[in-house]
Amino acid sequence: MNKINGVYTKSLVRHSDDRGYFMELLRNDDEMFERFGQASMSMSFPGVIKAFHYHQLQDDIWYFPSGHAQVVLHDMRPDSPSYRQTDVYYMGENQPYLLFIPRGVAHGYRVLGGGPATILYFTNLAYDANHPDEYRIAYDDPAIGFDWSTKFR
Repeated sequence: MNKINGVYTKSLVRHSDDRGYFMELLRNDDEMFERFGQASMSMSFPGVIKAFHYHQLQDDIWYFPSGHAQVVLHDMRPDSPSYRQTDVYYMGENQPYLLFIPRGVAHGYRVLGGGPATILYFTNLAYDANHPDEYRIAYDDPAIGFDWSTKFR
């Protein structure tokens, strides 16, 4: 169960045969799909942290088709029952699922392992360079207080 209100995941199913596999990611009749705004892709090298930012109008749907990432969400919505709560997801090629991130939830990730990670994400709004709906928070902001270091036991 997700700790942050309005965040949810969708498991993905691989249909495999001797040629490889096929996997549906997102359909226009999926519960998490409001409307199409933009599809984007980014690649980051091992150890890179891209955090944090949030949107006031835009929802995101994230998927990591290659590599591995630690995804961190922090609820910035004062009217949410999970206000100021933080949640962590481990996503990547060995854990294929979509993550719905509602507007007002700060999000970021750290690339895990020895190789790069690729993120593919869908938004309900297209990016507008004249009026960007993107609000930045430092990855080490004390108000969030997330420790990005890997813990060995």
